[in-house]
Amino acid sequence: MDIILIPGLWLDADSWNDVTPDLERAGHTVHALTMPGVGASAADSAEIGIADWVAAGVAAVDAIGGPVAVVGHSGGGNVAWGVADARPDAVARVVFVDTVPPPSGAAISEFEVVDGVIPFPGWDFFPAEDVDDLDEATRARTVPLTRSVPARVPTDPVVLDGGRHRVPVTLLMGGLDHETLLSELDQWGSYGDEFRNIADTEVVRIGSGHWPQFSVPDRLAELIDSAVSRRS
Repeated sequence: MDIILIPGLWLDADSWNDVTPDLERAGHTVHALTMPGVGASAADSAEIGIADWVAAGVAAVDAIGGPVAVVGHSGGGNVAWGVADARPDAVARVVFVDTVPPPSGAAISEFEVVDGVIPFPGWDFFPAEDVDDLDEATRARTVPLTRSVPARVPTDPVVLDGGRHRVPVTLLMGGLDHETLLSELDQWGSYGDEFRNIADTEVVRIGSGHWPQFSVPDRLAELIDSAVSRRS
């Protein structure tokens, strides 16, 4: 299976480097993406929004020209869902890594803009449950991998109006199992509606924080392989 890997905010294709070899050994062809404007100055990224990130993902699907699986980590899940919405007949499955399918009009989140871009805020910015499994050595190793993102991307709404709901979905959740996630989605309004509208879903607990590609890359690769190899 061709697998497109879409990183979350502040990360590029290299963030998947510890996951890719296991996927390739399992027989998959991996396409890890760096999204437009990552690491660019405000002058070069001011006009880049979430639609441009979705367009980059769609272009990757079109270039492959056959059934693909699309994996999106964190904010990259919004991009992956936009790709599925645009190309539902080409996307065999979407795998969300510690995030959920967004409804149309949803944004990723809001972060401080510095010098016209959004820099990585540092590991200490995030809740303990997101980063407790990243030891000091891992944090030190991965911080140099982070890049700024265009100021518009996190707050731009993703526009969805296609056939995404017929695309099979796997949610690989860091700390939530199926029942706990369903309970939380009931409190998330339109996110819960979006999830219930998907014809084929599964939820699998990773047992990690928010960045399993850094803390448990072998397990993440195994779960991605299992998800994309699953027949609906």
